[in-house]
Amino acid sequence: MGSRVTRLMRNFNIENRAHREISKTKPKAAPRHPASSSSPREDIAGVSMAEEIHQKNDPLLSMLKDVYVESKDPDPQAETVPGVKKVEEETQRRALKYSLPGEPYGFCDVTDVPKGKLSLVEALTALNNHKRLPKTWTPEKLAQEYSLDPKDAKALTEFFFPFDIKIIPPKTEETKQIKDS
Repeated sequence: MGSRVTRLMRNFNIENRAHREISKTKPKAAPRHPASSSSPREDIAGVSMAEEIHQKNDPLLSMLKDVYVESKDPDPQAETVPGVKKVEEETQRRALKYSLPGEPYGFCDVTDVPKGKLSLVEALTALNNHKRLPKTWTPEKLAQEYSLDPKDAKALTEFFFPFDIKIIPPKTEETKQIKDS
C-alpha cells in the first residue's frame, strides 16, 4: 500500500516539473584556451609550430660549434672501488650440506650455493639444530659450518624459529580434547 502512495507523490505533476527544468537557463561554458584548439597555432609571423621546429636557429648553432668535448679512457687500476666486492668473491660457491632426497616436490637438483647464503633445507636444518642443542650449535658454529657472516648467523638464530607449536589448554573441563594415540 505504501508503494502506491509514494508512486502517486513521485508522478504528481511530472510533466510540468520536467518542462520547468528544461526551460531553465543553462550555465555558460568556460572559454577554451587558444592552445587547446584543434587547428595548429600560428605565431605572429604566420609560421606554424611544426615549421618552427624544423627551422635552423643560427645563434644556437654558433654556440654549439664553440663546444669542444675531450674524453679519455679510464685507468683499469682505478676501477677498483673500496666497499665493492670483486666478481671472483661473488662467484665463490660451496657444496650443500643437506638436501631433499630426490625431487618429491619438483625442486631442481641444486648441488651448490654461493658462500654466505643457505638453501631452504639447510636453513631449516640449522635452525632445528640450534633449537634442539643451543649450547652446541651456537651462531658462531653455524657461521663457520655454513660459511655465513657471524652477524647474519646471529640474526638468523635470534629472529627465526622453525616449527614452534604452542598448545593452549582449554579453559573448562567440558571441552573435548584430542588425546595422544
